[in-house]
Amino acid sequence: MIFNKETFDKIKNLSNEDKLQIIGDKQKEPYSNNKYASNMMLNPLKLDHINRIDNLDAHMITLNLEDAIAASRKKEALINIALFLSNCEKSNSFIIVRTNPIDEGGLEEIEFLNKFSFDAIRVSKIKTKDDIQKALDVLSEDKELHISLETKEAFNDLANLRIDPRFTTANIGILDLLNSLGLPQSLVVQNNPTIDYILSKFLVDCKIAGIRPISFMYQEYKNTDQFKVWCQREKLMGFKSKACMGPAQVKIANEIFEIEEDQIIRAKHIKEVFEKNAKIGENGFMDEKYGFIDEPIYKDALLVLEN
Repeated sequence: MIFNKETFDKIKNLSNEDKLQIIGDKQKEPYSNNKYASNMMLNPLKLDHINRIDNLDAHMITLNLEDAIAASRKKEALINIALFLSNCEKSNSFIIVRTNPIDEGGLEEIEFLNKFSFDAIRVSKIKTKDDIQKALDVLSEDKELHISLETKEAFNDLANLRIDPRFTTANIGILDLLNSLGLPQSLVVQNNPTIDYILSKFLVDCKIAGIRPISFMYQEYKNTDQFKVWCQREKLMGFKSKACMGPAQVKIANEIFEIEEDQIIRAKHIKEVFEKNAKIGENGFMDEKYGFIDEPIYKDALLVLEN
C-alpha cells in the first residue's frame, strides 16, 4: 500500500485542491523485472485500487485517463494519479498512464505528469506520425511512449510509425478499431477470419517496426474460461502480452504467456553447443538431445532467452 489506512481514509475526503497540497516528491525505482505478459487497466477514480500499485501481480499497470473517465471528472483522475505516483517509491509493475487524445487534452496531461515517476505514457486515438511526434516533443526523455491503436489510419501505417526509439509499445483497442473500420463488435469471437487477420497484421507490423504488441482487453471479465482460450490462441499466433481487466485475468495471462521451463532449458543447451561447435567451424551438426542444429535454430534459441 502506498498510504496507510489512516492517511488513506483522510485522502478519500479531500478536494482536488487539498490533494494538490500534499503532492509528494518520491521517485519510483525503474522497472527491472523484464516481464510484460499482463497489462492491467486501473481506474484512477477508484482510490483503493491505485493505492495498491506498489504491490500487484500485473507485470504492467495502466492508469486510465481516457474513455472510462467522464469529462467532468478527468481533472480529479489526473490529480489522483499525481498524488499516488508522487508518494510511490517502488512497484512490482511497469507503470503506464493512458492519456486522452493529444488534441483533446492529452498534451497538457503529458506536460503535467512529466515530473512524476512512472515508466510510460500511452496516447489514445493516434492516427499519424505527426501525432506521435507531438507527443514525443513534450514527453520527458526518461519515459517510453506507448500508443493505443484504435484508428484505421494507424492500423494501415503501423509498420512505419516508429519514428523514435522511445516509442516501444502498441496496444490494440479492438472495439474502437472495429468502429473506425465500420465493422460491428459482434465479430470478436473465436475463429473469426476478420479478427484473426486484424490481430495477425497488428502483430506482424509491430514486429516489422520493432514495437512490442499487446493484444486486446477481453471485457467479459467474469468469463475466465473464454479469456483463457483467447490467451492460448494469441500465444499460438505469437503474442506475448495481453491487456487485462482485474486480477483473475492477470493470473491467467501471466501463466499462459510465461515461457515454459523446458523451452528455456532447450534454448540454453542449443546456445551452448552451437557456440562451442561454431568455434571449430561447424555451424550445422547433429546433437544427441535435440537433433540437427544450425544457425536458424540457434537464433531462435536466442529469441527464447531474450524474452
